[in-house]
Amino acid sequence: MKILIVDDSKAMRMIVIRTLRQAGYGHHDLAEATNGAEALAAARVAGPDLILSDWNMPEMNGLQLLEGLRAEGYKGPFCFVTSESTDDMKERAFAAGAKAFVTKPFTPEALASALGTVLS
Repeated sequence: MKILIVDDSKAMRMIVIRTLRQAGYGHHDLAEATNGAEALAAARVAGPDLILSDWNMPEMNGLQLLEGLRAEGYKGPFCFVTSESTDDMKERAFAAGAKAFVTKPFTPEALASALGTVLS
């Protein structure tokens, strides 16, 4: 399975990767993007099976990325991994097609639980 991790913070991408490994997902093909625009281009080429994205990023935020992917026909699971989690954000995320919303900071168990729901 190809997993695309999208976050403008290199440190946070490394935390997500480490937590994926701790949660049992380290054996998958993990790729990174630094913002929504880069992720959209990567998704066109690599066709990830799962996207984990931050919300607030330069150039194209996570919601714009999700909307762009859906407009281009991407049907794979998309999960937000973000520090902000207002009810409005969650409502907008799920309305746009997100399958999960994980709030930073998170544990391997919380990430595994969210991904288990999304990938089942």
